[in-house]
Amino acid sequence: MTNEELKKYYFGAYSFEETEDGWLQAFQYSKPQMEYFKGAFDFWYDRCMATTAKTIEFVTEAAKLSFDYRFIWLGSPDSFELSVDGQITKIVYVKDILEKNGHMLRKTEEGFPVWEFPIDGSIGWELPEGKKHVTVYLPADATVLVRNFEVDAAVERPEKKEKVLWLGDSITQGYGPLRSAMTYVSVANRLLDYDIINQGIGGYVYDKKSLMKMEGYQPDRIIVALGTNQFQSETMKDVEEYYERLTEIYGDEIPVLCITPVWRGDQPEGYAKFVSFCENIKKIAGSHKNVTVLDGFSLVPHLMEYYLDGLHPNCLGTENYGRNLVEAIRKLGF
Repeated sequence: MTNEELKKYYFGAYSFEETEDGWLQAFQYSKPQMEYFKGAFDFWYDRCMATTAKTIEFVTEAAKLSFDYRFIWLGSPDSFELSVDGQITKIVYVKDILEKNGHMLRKTEEGFPVWEFPIDGSIGWELPEGKKHVTVYLPADATVLVRNFEVDAAVERPEKKEKVLWLGDSITQGYGPLRSAMTYVSVANRLLDYDIINQGIGGYVYDKKSLMKMEGYQPDRIIVALGTNQFQSETMKDVEEYYERLTEIYGDEIPVLCITPVWRGDQPEGYAKFVSFCENIKKIAGSHKNVTVLDGFSLVPHLMEYYLDGLHPNCLGTENYGRNLVEAIRKLGF
C-alpha cells in the first residue's frame, strides 16, 4: 500500500504527516493542542504524540502482512500485536526489539535507560486461511511511524460504530499492562467497536486548557477517565471548569460518560482523601444533564494482584476493567 492508501485502514488518528523518506506518522491531537502541551510540560508533550490506541485494521483473505516501523520516542516497552477476528495471535515485545538491537546509550542516575533514536525494524506475520478481520495494534506508550505496509491480497475497510473521543491519563493511554492490545481501552473496544480517538496522556489531570475544538471532528460520544493524579488538590475548581469547557466546545447534547478513578492501593495514608475526591467528581460531573457517571471503583478488583504498582492496572486488571466497562456501558445504555 502507499501511505495514502494505508490511511484508509489506519484508525485512531485525527491527522497524518509523511516524512521526506516516506514514514507515516499519525496524530490524535490537533496542532494547537500539541503546541499547548509543548509549552506546558515535556512529559505531556512527548506522550501527546504517542501511538496510543492506534490500529491498522482490514478485512481480507490474505495469507501474510508486513511493514516497517520506526520509533522516534519511547516511554515504556509494550508491544506490537496482531488480532484475527478479535483473538490475539501474535505479539512482538518492544523490550525484545531493544535488547536485540542494542539501542541503549546509557542509564540515568535513577536507573532509567536512555535510548538512541530512531530505532528501525520490520515485522512480518502469516495469517490463517479464509476471510478474517485483521487488527494490528501499535505500541501505546511510544511514538511509532510506519511505511511499506504490504498485504498479499485485497483488503476491505471494516465498518465501525460511533465516533468516540476518549479523554484520560496514563491508564487510558495504556500504561500498566505493558501490552498494547491489553490496555483497558483496547479490551473494551474489541467488543464495542467504536471509531475512537484516544487522548489519554500519562500524568494528566482535569485541565480545561487542553480542550480545544478540533477542526472537522465531531464525536458522537465522549468518555472521560481522569482524576487519579490530582486527588491531593484542595479545590475542585479544575474539575468544574473542565466540564464547563467540554460543554462550551461540544454542547450539551453529546452523551458524555465520566468514569471516576479506579481503586488505587499505593497511597493508603491518603485513601480517605482519594475517596472523597472521587465522590466530588461524581457530584460535579453528574450535575450536567448529558453526563452519565460510572463509579470506577466497580471496574477493577481492590487487590494488588490486579495492579502493576498499586496505581496502574496490569493485564489482569485491564482485562477486568475493559470487560466490566463494556457491561456497564450496555447496562447504562450509553
